[in-house]
Amino acid sequence: MKRFYKTASVDEAAGGGFEVRLDNRPIRSPAKAPLVFASWPLAQAVAAEWDAQPEDIAPDSMPLMQLASTAVDLIGKGRAAIVDGVAAYAETDLLCYRAEHPRNLVELQAQRWQPLLDWATLRYDAPLHVNAGLMPKPQPPEALRALRNAVEAYDDWALSALQTATGSCGSLIVALALVEGRIDAEEAFAVSQLDETFQIEAWGEDPEATKRRAALRVDIAACRRFVDLLRA
Repeated sequence: MKRFYKTASVDEAAGGGFEVRLDNRPIRSPAKAPLVFASWPLAQAVAAEWDAQPEDIAPDSMPLMQLASTAVDLIGKGRAAIVDGVAAYAETDLLCYRAEHPRNLVELQAQRWQPLLDWATLRYDAPLHVNAGLMPKPQPPEALRALRNAVEAYDDWALSALQTATGSCGSLIVALALVEGRIDAEEAFAVSQLDETFQIEAWGEDPEATKRRAALRVDIAACRRFVDLLRA
């Protein structure tokens, strides 16, 4: 899509909140729904994404706009299924499956992952079992219920960020720690990519893996920035 506007700005919406305007026309979601931002800083950041577009608009370069659109177009309509899908990550959370060898990887996982599981236990009263190896084992039902309740407590906009962060990190616990401010985006990327980084340091990295990891880093950072701006 070609750039069809000259300027992007933010103004108050008629019914409250804020809207991003392109040449004084309010933007809408891909499904043509109104996009009304509760946070002025978030609206300003989305306007900056539009303002930074070159002659050819690249939606992938506007992660905050994508997260806002997801909140309005998808989560609002399919919230229950999305909550179920995000909460289901706790059943086989990345942090709960530990290597059996080599010893330095075993120690690294314990050092970087266990504090986040301990945090989740205290924060949500949701102790999860840690398993050696890759064979799935059932988690305590009460812990899974507690984590589902935590996911369900998010509004549609924050849930948009949590959903994307959970998929990008492969871990509900890491995603919750990210959006709750327990860890920053770089730490979330590092702990969720710990196994892959360990292998890369031993054997090197191919170009496709480099590209994929770079995209994950951007997505994770966008999720943290989105919730920070949303709550500003």
